[in-house]
Amino acid sequence: MKSMKHKKLNTEYSTVGSRVFDAINVAVLVGLALITVLPLLYVLAGSFAGESEISTRPFFLWPEKFVTESYEYIFATDAFIRALLTTVIVTAVGTVVQVLLTFTMAYPLAKRYLPGRALVLNLIIFTLVFTGGMIPTYLVVRDLGLLDSYWALILPLAINPFYLIIVKSFFQELPQALEEAARIDGCNEMGVFFKIVLPLSKPIIATFSLFYAVGIWNDYMSPLLYITDPNKWTLQILVRQLVSTDAANALSQMDRTWVPPEQGLKFAVVVIATLPILFFYPFLQKHFTKGVLIGGVKE
Repeated sequence: MKSMKHKKLNTEYSTVGSRVFDAINVAVLVGLALITVLPLLYVLAGSFAGESEISTRPFFLWPEKFVTESYEYIFATDAFIRALLTTVIVTAVGTVVQVLLTFTMAYPLAKRYLPGRALVLNLIIFTLVFTGGMIPTYLVVRDLGLLDSYWALILPLAINPFYLIIVKSFFQELPQALEEAARIDGCNEMGVFFKIVLPLSKPIIATFSLFYAVGIWNDYMSPLLYITDPNKWTLQILVRQLVSTDAANALSQMDRTWVPPEQGLKFAVVVIATLPILFFYPFLQKHFTKGVLIGGVKE
C-alpha cells in the first residue's frame, strides 16, 4: 500500500517537474524567437514608413502611415534591377554547376574499387580542416583571369567537401543490383549515372541544390573580393553599399540620376534581398532536414 502511494507521489512529482521544464523551454524558445523576429519586423515596418517617422521613432512594428516611396525608388533605378538579375542568374547557373560537379565527383568516389580512392578522400577530408586562405585563393582567381567575372563567384566554391562526402555516402547505399542490371543491358558508366543513379537521387539533388542556391544568394565575400565593376555588383554588395557610411557616393557611381531616401531605402533593399529565402525556406525545410540525415550511414 505504501509502495503504491510512493509511486503515485513520484508520478505526480515527475509530471509537475516535466510541466515546469516544458514551460521554461517554451518561454526560452519564445524569447529567442522574439529576439530573431522583432528586428525583421522593424525593418519591414521601416521600409513602409516615411523618413520623418523613422528618424523620430526609435522602434516600431507598425508605421503610422504606409508609404511606398522607398520601393518606388528601388524599382525605378537600373542599378537595383541589374543587381537583382545578376544575383538570380549567378544563383541559377552556379547551383547547376556546383550540383553537377559535386555529384559527378561523388559517384566514382563511392566505388571502393576506384584506384587512388583513399588518397583522394583523405585530401578532401584535409580541406575540411585546412584551407588555402583568402589571399592564395585571390591569387589563383587572378591568375586564372577570373577577376571581374561572374565565374569568380561560382568556380572557387564549386564543390563543398562536406556535401561531397554526404553525397558519396548516399551513392554507396544505392542497390548495386540496379547498376549491374543496367550494365548488362549495355549501359556504360555515364549511362548508369544519368539514367539510373540520378533519377534515384532526386531527394538529395533537391536538398543540395537548395543548400548551394542559398549559399550563392547570400554570398557576400566573393563579390566583394573579385568584383570591382559596379555594373556587375550582386544584390548583397548593393545592400552593403547602401548600409555603409558612403552609401550616397556608391549610389552616385551606379546611377547619377538616383536620389534615394536614406533609411527607408536601406530597409526596403534588405527586405527584398531577404524575401526569396524567407519565402522558399518554409516550403523546402523538409529537404534541409533530410539533407542532414542523408548519408549518415557508416561505411
